Amino acid sequence: MFRCQSCGAQNKVRLGHLGSPICGRCKATLDVSGTPQDVKGTELVRAIGAATVPVLVDFWAPWCAPCRTASPILDQFAKSHPGILIALKLNTEQESESAGTYGIQGIPTFILFYKGHPVDRRSGAMPKDAFSAWVLDAMAKSVG
Repeated sequence: MFRCQSCGAQNKVRLGHLGSPICGRCKATLDVSGTPQDVKGTELVRAIGAATVPVLVDFWAPWCAPCRTASPILDQFAKSHPGILIALKLNTEQESESAGTYGIQGIPTFILFYKGHPVDRRSGAMPKDAFSAWVLDAMAKSVG
C-alpha cells in the first residue's frame, strides 16, 4: 500500500510491478521507495483514516537537534519496509494545532497508527536498533 504524494490516495501496488506505478485517482507517478512523506494536519487525518497498513508519524520541528538525529533512522527504516508501512512527517512548527490534537508535548514524538487508531508512541531520539525493535513490536501487536 502506497500513499500518493500528489492527492493522498491510498494505492495497492503488486509486488514485482514492472515500470513506474501510477495513482489510481490522479494518475501521478507513485513513490514506492518508502521514503517518509511530509504532510499537513488535514492530510494526516485522511492518511491515518484511509490506510490499511500501519502509519508511522514523526512529529518534529526544524530547530530540534534530536529530530535531525532521528530523521535518517526513520528514513532508513521506512525505506526498508515499503508498502507494509506508511511513514509520514508532520512539522509541529507549521502545524501546532495538529500537534496539540495528538498530545505532542516533546519532539521528536513517533506515533504508530493502525486502522485509524494510535497503537503506541515514543518520544525522543532512539538508536537505530531500539527504534526498529519498537516499531516492529508495535506493528506485530497491532496487525497480529
